[in-house]
Amino acid sequence: MSITTLTAISPIDGRYRNKVDELGTYFSEFGLIKYRVLVEIEYFIALCESPIPQLSDFEKKKYSDLRSIYNDFSTEDAQKIKDIEKVTNHDVKAVEYFLKEKFDELNLERYKEFIHFGLTSQDVNNTATPCSLRDAVENVYYPVYNELLDKLKSLAEDWKNISMLARTHGQPASPTRLGKEISVFVERLERQVEQLKSIPFSAKFGGATGNFNAHHVAYPEIDWNQFGNRFVNDILKLHRSQPTTQIEHYDNIAATFDAMKRINSILIDLSRDFWTYISMNYFKQKVVKGEVGSSAMPHKVNPIDYENAEGNLGIANALNEHLAAKLPISRLQRDLTDSTVLRNIGVPIAHSIIAFKSLLKGLGKVIVNENVIKADLEENWAVVAEAIQTVLRREAYPKPYEALKDLTRTGDKITKASIHQFIDNLNLSSNLKEELKKITPFNYTGI
Repeated sequence: MSITTLTAISPIDGRYRNKVDELGTYFSEFGLIKYRVLVEIEYFIALCESPIPQLSDFEKKKYSDLRSIYNDFSTEDAQKIKDIEKVTNHDVKAVEYFLKEKFDELNLERYKEFIHFGLTSQDVNNTATPCSLRDAVENVYYPVYNELLDKLKSLAEDWKNISMLARTHGQPASPTRLGKEISVFVERLERQVEQLKSIPFSAKFGGATGNFNAHHVAYPEIDWNQFGNRFVNDILKLHRSQPTTQIEHYDNIAATFDAMKRINSILIDLSRDFWTYISMNYFKQKVVKGEVGSSAMPHKVNPIDYENAEGNLGIANALNEHLAAKLPISRLQRDLTDSTVLRNIGVPIAHSIIAFKSLLKGLGKVIVNENVIKADLEENWAVVAEAIQTVLRREAYPKPYEALKDLTRTGDKITKASIHQFIDNLNLSSNLKEELKKITPFNYTGI
């Protein structure tokens, strides 16, 4: 069976592929191979500048030709490497052989043995992977995330003056404002993305067991640690971990997925709140012509965008949690369990982006049902009891909490009239009674 969006096993490459297609540049097999090629070429050029091998000025002009190999990298190039891998049964070695063929074409054949010189495959994988992750996060993840954050900020501003009954433990509580409740999510998301951005994209580079053994035995006069720092930090724009074993520590990549998990948890919270507000009829949803809410009930407009977001965020977090827990653990100087796990780093990011886009779609359809919100406030005058007893405390009135407790727990419905009657029966000045009567569920919203 040929693989299409209809036959793909994963919904990321099937049903949702059009929502995350950009990620293929970074996390597909093609993307991984391309970044490996980039690392190998930049490493060779860095060696030449070390200066081993010593290229002539004319030959150094071919740096641009070398860089065009990864800049112009095609699916045909990737397939050639996969064909070589069928013989080598080693993916990184296949890249090396592919580049040796390219060196022949560029008349650089006498330098072929400096391709992958002294390296282990993990020097390539553990630099290629953080490069791809960094670029995907910066070029795909953050733009969609920022769009979602901007939408929430816009709604918070639009709704800042809408008074709304709050609910704590599911029960009516002191009123709030709808815009402020959205601002809570904005503040949480902003703090967490700051933490995410502070985590460096770390890389390992140091030979078979992290000590530059092969490099040092061949060229002991070169400061290979300095070379590694310059290559990883300055050329690849990553953060070199040292000392290491054969592999990267993965502590920072674990922190990245933990940070993404916290962001997703906040968005699950938001999705459930919006779902609940829709179920309470605080929000209506714009009807899209042609859409069907139920195969049996024609009237329904389901909150499917929030449900889709919650489901995808949950899947993403299950994988984020596994990646963060597993990757930093490796037996002795390395085992191979990290390799297959790392191939999945794009999966939780894809599910997260699908969720971000679902939330954006859902947030674009909500309409505030102010009539229902106002009616709910009118039905819950008991919530001003807190305000009244607090003012009475200020005035040193005896046992104000108990007095309001007796009023509000009789089982009778608390209305504006019953609250005002209660106030009239208090031994207070007329000015203070007027102050208390001005408090309503609509204006008792704090700051």
